[in-house]
Amino acid sequence: MPTLLIVYHTRTGGSRQMAEAAAEAAREHGRVVVKTADQAGPEDLLEAGGYLFCAPENLAAISGVMKDFFDRCYYPVLGRIEGRPYAQMVCAGSDGENAVRQTARIATGWRLKEVQPPLIVCTHAQTPEAILAEKIIPEADLAKCREIGAALAAGLAMGVF
Repeated sequence: MPTLLIVYHTRTGGSRQMAEAAAEAAREHGRVVVKTADQAGPEDLLEAGGYLFCAPENLAAISGVMKDFFDRCYYPVLGRIEGRPYAQMVCAGSDGENAVRQTARIATGWRLKEVQPPLIVCTHAQTPEAILAEKIIPEADLAKCREIGAALAAGLAMGVF
């Protein structure tokens, strides 16, 4: 059975909550590996059948640690993971669109297949205090994360991707 790899980064807990919610639901349908972006590497991508990338938006971009993950892994797996399914989730303070575009562009270079529209959870954190504060993702948004995780894992298990 193919493995769903969930890679995430967080500083204030929002992306972690989103990744954990997706993983919880995905485990009901198949094998799931969850790794932080600083711990995940090319071998994890090669061993998985599909991916869920979950990153915070920092300064209108994916977080530096998530970018580092993509930088470390890009060339070692280039041409070796083509056609595999992926989806992405972004925890944003205001917009999240640029972070989505960055991840989608990397996925395009790897020739991954987007199988879910990106999910952007907006925390509306606009002051330094709110930006740096621990986040609590609302249950309605966590439910959307669970739906993405379950759909990816079920699709992998059924071989529809």
